[in-house]
Amino acid sequence: MKRFVTLLAAAFMALPLCHADEGMWIPMLLGRNEADMQAAGMHISAEDIYDINHASLKDAVVLFGGGCTGEFVSNEGLLLTNHHCGYSYIVQHSSVANDYLTNGFWAMKREQEIPCPGLSVTRLVRMEDVTERVLNGVNNTTSEADRARIIKKNIATITEEAVQGTHYRAVIKPFYYGNQYFMYINEVFTDVRLVGAPPSNIGKFGGDTDNWMWPRHTGDFSMFRVYADNNTPADFSSDNTPYQPLKHLEISLRGVDEGDFTFVFGYPGTTRRYVTHDAVDLAANVENPVRIALRDIRLQHYNDAMRHSPAQRLKYASRVASIANGWKKWQGETLGIERLHGVEQKLAQEAAFQKWTEGHKEYRQVLQQLENNYDHLRDVELEWVYFNEALMASDFMNRTMKMWRIGNSSDQMAIESAAAALLDENETYFADFETHSPVDEAIFIETFLYMWSHGFAPYVKEDNAESVQNMLERTYRKSILNNPKKLTKLLRGSSRKLHDYCASSKDPAISLLRNAYEYSYSDAKRKTYATADENIQRLMRIYVKGVMEMYPDSNFFPDANLTLRVTYGHVEGFKPKDATYYTAYSTIDGIMEKENAAIYDYRVEPRLRSLYEHKDYGPYANQKGEMPVAFIATNHTTGGNSGSPVLNADGQLVGINFDRCWEGTMSDLLFDPAYCRNISLDIRYCLFIIDKFAGARHLIDEMTLVER
Repeated sequence: MKRFVTLLAAAFMALPLCHADEGMWIPMLLGRNEADMQAAGMHISAEDIYDINHASLKDAVVLFGGGCTGEFVSNEGLLLTNHHCGYSYIVQHSSVANDYLTNGFWAMKREQEIPCPGLSVTRLVRMEDVTERVLNGVNNTTSEADRARIIKKNIATITEEAVQGTHYRAVIKPFYYGNQYFMYINEVFTDVRLVGAPPSNIGKFGGDTDNWMWPRHTGDFSMFRVYADNNTPADFSSDNTPYQPLKHLEISLRGVDEGDFTFVFGYPGTTRRYVTHDAVDLAANVENPVRIALRDIRLQHYNDAMRHSPAQRLKYASRVASIANGWKKWQGETLGIERLHGVEQKLAQEAAFQKWTEGHKEYRQVLQQLENNYDHLRDVELEWVYFNEALMASDFMNRTMKMWRIGNSSDQMAIESAAAALLDENETYFADFETHSPVDEAIFIETFLYMWSHGFAPYVKEDNAESVQNMLERTYRKSILNNPKKLTKLLRGSSRKLHDYCASSKDPAISLLRNAYEYSYSDAKRKTYATADENIQRLMRIYVKGVMEMYPDSNFFPDANLTLRVTYGHVEGFKPKDATYYTAYSTIDGIMEKENAAIYDYRVEPRLRSLYEHKDYGPYANQKGEMPVAFIATNHTTGGNSGSPVLNADGQLVGINFDRCWEGTMSDLLFDPAYCRNISLDIRYCLFIIDKFAGARHLIDEMTLVER
């Protein structure tokens, strides 16, 4: 009881106020933070960071692909991002014979740079507050359905007018749950080419074991170049020339010291800073434990397979990285919520808000209504977690889903297109397996058994684990999905026969999937979820509006939504547990301490070891003669900030953000300045690898290096 009273008192004072270094701030409004940033150590102005009339730092920062950040480091379109952001393109261009993933890749001249179809780079031209125009025609009596219709129509009109007669693209996004709207005018480049990537034993050193952890020794970077036609976006052409950005970043060789001011400029993906205790409880105590347990099963089988052959390592590397990223993050998030008593903390904040509503009747019922709707949403949400993390965990079920969709389609062209795609997919799939994958079969069976044992597969008639396993084995072996000859014949035959087969119950896999889908995604459950989710979004809009009225003098930052933001803090170590203190930076010494030739993720490249032994660090060592690798700071980051530039007080590049410390991964929901740290690659280690390890000095020569 005493702890709850303490939390209540703290919440009453601190609900709307950011902790030190918390916040993801809108660049256009950064003037509100300028005094605070300069007091914290920044030497430049808010206009140096964001200015639409003159070149500013925002012109050097881009959205890389659909969910990372990158930065221009030369006036010839050279761009840095994380190795894991460029990972899929490095894998795409790799083969056993030409293994860029393992051995690295460096284009020693422009014609060797590799086009990356499907990859885009997006530069923000300007942003604008369009709240009044978006909400034109909406008032307090407008129904949610009418509100959505009016807003959608207004957004279409505004964006069309904004880019008419230009090559720009416009997008409008809601902030504070729809209490405010900003429009982003963007320039999207589609001719992007791979320039360089270190070997995975550098770019992914430590692998999934070190993921989310500190100290870190990962050289997490890759290099690309943006090409254009007359400096405007254009699809790939050999006639295109390197893009000349309005601004590229200067790179500081001085590095960082404990206590230095830093800021991160990038595209954070999603945070949920304002959610109530219901959402925190749902994450920590309902969803995360299930996701973690089911991904444990998948990772065990994939990792076992990857240890057996280079071919299987290439086959599963990208998939394992994707699966493990969430798996480890959810573990840290849950532990962080428990450590902070996150549910209780939120309840205390809500109690303070509820007391305030005694004088504001329009907000009095909002928290109770939110709780009621979460009660409706919770069971359906868990049902869908099991469906996606268990039933759909295997390649087998994902391929079955494609067949089932053919059976649900009446469009002959769509059926023929789906059949052609499956034929291509099967050719690749069965090149590795005569009939089926033992790894995939094990994942299919074990994840399903886990789901069934927890009561989430009542559509299965078998009543004990042995009979369920036998049924699953029969399903896997007898399905046409694992009979390449019959499957190829069916896919190459008439679209009518294919449709009829996929729509029938002849195939045990399709039948199982149909039963599971109709149970988990029944009309009743969809309606329950849709209604609850719509109500929660509406109620959160009201709740956040109320919180902002409750503290009218506070500077609130909006949740991340993959738009350009600034977050700032200081280089600072931390104490993760009793009698342990982590310093703020790591060095190449730690790489050699972790070296283990028996573990793939901890093998050290011979060339790197030689440079270390001779202390051949060039101009990139720090004042102590050490070769820094990474550092941590108190900047508030999340997914999407991967690849973001970390800048010093003068706006110079000192690092590339790539991760968060595991102890602080609850920061999407709750921020704790004692534990929340972003992890960044020291730019000097990046330059050292490019120059001394790879011998790609020509790339360094493009950059603007400063020693101050």
